[in-house]
Amino acid sequence: MRAIWKGAVSFGLVSVPVKLYAATESHDVSFRQVHATDGGRIKYQRVCAIDGEEVDYADIAKGYETEDGEVVILTDDDMASLPSESSREIAVEKFVPSDQIDPMLFEKSYYLEPEKTGAKPYALLRQALLDADRMAVVTVALRQRTSVGVLRVKDDVIVMQTMMWPDEVRVPDFSVETGEVKPAEVKMANMLVETLAGDFDASEFEDDYAGAVEAMVKAKIEGGEVKRTPTSTKSSGEVVDLLAALQRSVDAAKTARGESTADDKDEKKPAKKAAAKKTAKKAPAKKAAKKAS
Repeated sequence: MRAIWKGAVSFGLVSVPVKLYAATESHDVSFRQVHATDGGRIKYQRVCAIDGEEVDYADIAKGYETEDGEVVILTDDDMASLPSESSREIAVEKFVPSDQIDPMLFEKSYYLEPEKTGAKPYALLRQALLDADRMAVVTVALRQRTSVGVLRVKDDVIVMQTMMWPDEVRVPDFSVETGEVKPAEVKMANMLVETLAGDFDASEFEDDYAGAVEAMVKAKIEGGEVKRTPTSTKSSGEVVDLLAALQRSVDAAKTARGESTADDKDEKKPAKKAAAKKTAKKAPAKKAAKKAS
């Protein structure tokens, strides 16, 4: 794994220099949108919704849409004036009981590895979290934005999990009408829970969908069902013959210098052949004239 951030965990007067690693990676199956007839990739252009013109990336700005549909354009100077953080500190704010934090708030997970000089205070913090059965609520600046997170222990490693802000968790706008639940029904539901009770083991579950897609693709490859799509294309999506494009470039350069091009030579070839044929036809007549003299 490659460290994506370096800093220090600070709690009280103790500082633990650490490296940060992404703890998860997505293995989701991704597809490309392609032309069904030839397998060519579908391209998307940046087009202005007002004038219909394609917009260069350099001319694209950030816009904030208001509730009434108006757009406020923010310049680079506007963005630079916004509050940003570049601190290399994971600051412990408090230690809270683990069951007080709703798992819905958890966002991304990271592993913390101690630097050599921080091995001992790292071990102390890890043991303190285990003994107290608490999580450390922290603030940290990642990607120039302050985030709230927690530190907890997984196996022998301290894990930091960033959290969403409370207003980012939606409140359901519907009510659940359950009706009357009979005691016998509750008893039967409890029996079902006990029947299916067990310990969680992630290895018992498998991504069947990803495996099925891989098997299907492999079978199509072995059956020769593969589109060999050209890699060189124009911006419009028209296929380009690279050799022809290079020849046109050479011809254009020669034309600019007043030299003959490949097309000119091709046009002269039929004329030369015709002239040669005329010469061949005239030759016998000359010989006949010489004999007569």
